[in-house]
Amino acid sequence: MSSLFAAAGRFSVRRRWIVVAVWLVVAVASVRLLPSLAGAVNNNNTQFLPRNAPSNVAARLASPFYGASSNDDAFVVAATRDHSPLDAADLAAITRLSILAARLPRARSARVIEISGDRQAAQIEVRASLSQATNTPDVLFVHELRALFTQVGAPLGLVLHTAGNLAITADQAHQAGGIGARTEYLSIVLIVVLLLGVFRSPLATLATLLPAVVVLLTAEPVVAEVARLGIGISSITQLLLIVLVLGAGTDYGLFLVFRVREELRRGLPHDEAVVRAVERVGPSIAFSAATVIAALLSLLLATFGVYHGLAIPLAIGIVLMVLAGVTLVPALLALLGRALFWPVAPVVGQRSSGAWGRVAGRVVRRPVPALAVGAVVLLSLAGFAFGFRASGFGGGISAPPGSDSAKGEALLVEHFSLASSNPINLVLRYSTPVWDDATPLAAAAASIARSPLYSSLIAPLDPNGTTITPGELVVLHRMLGAPSLLPATQPAHGPAASIGSTAYQAYRATAQVITASGHTVQFLASLRAGSPDSNAAVAEVPAMRANLALARMVSGAAAAGVAGDSPSLYDVRSASEGDLVHLVPVAVLVIGLLLALLLRSLVAPLYLVASVALSYLASLGAAVVAFEVVGGAYGLSFVLPFLMFVFLLALGEDYNILVMSRIREEAHELALREAVVRAIEVTGTTVTSAGLVLAGTFLVFALAGATGTEGTQIREIGIGLAVGVALDTFVVRTVLVPAAVVLLGRWNWWPSALHHRHRTLEATIQVAAASSRVELAVEPPAT
Repeated sequence: MSSLFAAAGRFSVRRRWIVVAVWLVVAVASVRLLPSLAGAVNNNNTQFLPRNAPSNVAARLASPFYGASSNDDAFVVAATRDHSPLDAADLAAITRLSILAARLPRARSARVIEISGDRQAAQIEVRASLSQATNTPDVLFVHELRALFTQVGAPLGLVLHTAGNLAITADQAHQAGGIGARTEYLSIVLIVVLLLGVFRSPLATLATLLPAVVVLLTAEPVVAEVARLGIGISSITQLLLIVLVLGAGTDYGLFLVFRVREELRRGLPHDEAVVRAVERVGPSIAFSAATVIAALLSLLLATFGVYHGLAIPLAIGIVLMVLAGVTLVPALLALLGRALFWPVAPVVGQRSSGAWGRVAGRVVRRPVPALAVGAVVLLSLAGFAFGFRASGFGGGISAPPGSDSAKGEALLVEHFSLASSNPINLVLRYSTPVWDDATPLAAAAASIARSPLYSSLIAPLDPNGTTITPGELVVLHRMLGAPSLLPATQPAHGPAASIGSTAYQAYRATAQVITASGHTVQFLASLRAGSPDSNAAVAEVPAMRANLALARMVSGAAAAGVAGDSPSLYDVRSASEGDLVHLVPVAVLVIGLLLALLLRSLVAPLYLVASVALSYLASLGAAVVAFEVVGGAYGLSFVLPFLMFVFLLALGEDYNILVMSRIREEAHELALREAVVRAIEVTGTTVTSAGLVLAGTFLVFALAGATGTEGTQIREIGIGLAVGVALDTFVVRTVLVPAAVVLLGRWNWWPSALHHRHRTLEATIQVAAASSRVELAVEPPAT
């Protein structure tokens, strides 16, 4: 394998200008020709559930109300500024807006669905046919809808705002672009500061960071294009792509630049030093990337779409980065020549950092105490991991503060029933239309109303606060026809003129809870537990499903289902917990096999994976202490354990691979204890710098993403991963792994040839030591 990387290094050095030009052209073309990643972001966790999830089954049952996806529905809320009743001019403007909205491209229909009970506001429902692959159509449609507000001649006293998940999604996509850009800028600034401190050279800093920036510019549009195939992209995926490419890419650059400096100190010419660095470090970079890619691709087995959606986008970023690592990085190093480390040029014969050699020497001399101290530190933190409580299932459903959708949601809460704002949908389907016999509705309503779960209900026989009897509903349907076809203003002539305005508006309002066919009905409920995306509300889902099952039985319904945020988030929790149980063994097995191939050992992978697993538990425990114990939070993001495990397992092994491959390289020439000291001495600064860069970028991820709608969740993930990387860098790599290597001796390399070689070497050393003791024993005393 080394010969392959040597060939890649020679090609990149000889064709340095071509390699750099090709990468720059690809990056520019990607930015100019492919879509933006921010437009593909979707923060609604419920949209990442599998099709057979109970909440999705219920949503399909409710599809006669909302179409194929309720997220394709936008709402416009019109209200008077001074809280006076809507007048004729207001209603005329609202009607004009609904007519224009229905003519928008991709709009299926638009109608005024409800006048508020206080007569101060109205809701327009706009249904659209939009692609579910990315959020770009959502953003464009909502922008077109809002543009109509200035075209309808609305009176000055009338305000218009959008509401609902479609409008929220559009505003979140706009916000995601700002957060992504802020994460990129802050990460680059942090990395530049750290690299300048490490190298004390602006050109070495440039050569290390620039390839990661070029890859990021290429990867984001490529991932956005791939998202068109139906891969869900959350803001977590977007931000992790930035952090992973910049962090891991800088790490790969560090590995190469430090090795080039080492080879220059040995006296090699600059170009040969670059080729030699690629030859020696290339396999470590490739296997490091392979562990990350393998861990990511194992996520394709996940049922929860947020996890599943991480696999391909992040793997694309790492694949591009490792390609740049063995082509673009060496090409830049060759271009810069001897000026690379200016103004601190390497001196031939200069040794690497002695500080890390002294640390390794202490560990090698007393491996048992070192191993015990490191294990106690990690186990102490790991104990807190068992206090983890899951929360944050709502993801980014809430509107960004100050956005148009946030203002629209506030008007919904102010003027309409809580059940009309983000309700729980209790859906029933009957074999016989309720327009012919509405008595089953009374039985279902009585059963549901007996439940203490709900604080208010919009029911088929009580759609707007006015009660309709089953008999009256049947009569009104015979007189007026389908309620969805009735105008908002009661006609002055015809059958509708013969009934009271209250009865007319009540019957017209049944369109939101009874389908035109009369076969499907729904009860729109608000919960006593609070917001549907709260932990308390999610915990009530089993009781909701049991209550509706009883209503289905007593009313003779053919099918029933609970839809809405709470049941969807309950299914999110179930899918997430199931993925953690099923995918962790797969990731561990795959990465263990890769380590076995690299190290040609069946023993070393066992303690390397175990050390990172212990580091993971310690990191999770540290997050529990920081946010639950000290911060007083109810719990931590439900995705935290899963993401921390996958990323710490993969990224933690990066440093183990670099250190262990260098120990193996040195062990071909030195005794094992000397090989450990030498390997830690030459890789200590590299791994420490890489760990600081990666931990720092995760902290930037936490700080930059904390301002978004998923701020708490992103902050917890970022800090948790930063702590994990720090523990891997300063405890696992510095203490646990060297101590374990020394204690196991030649068994580290079993069953490879190096194991047998060190058995012979150890026997030789023991014979030499015995001979030395004999010589000392027979030496005559000095006279």
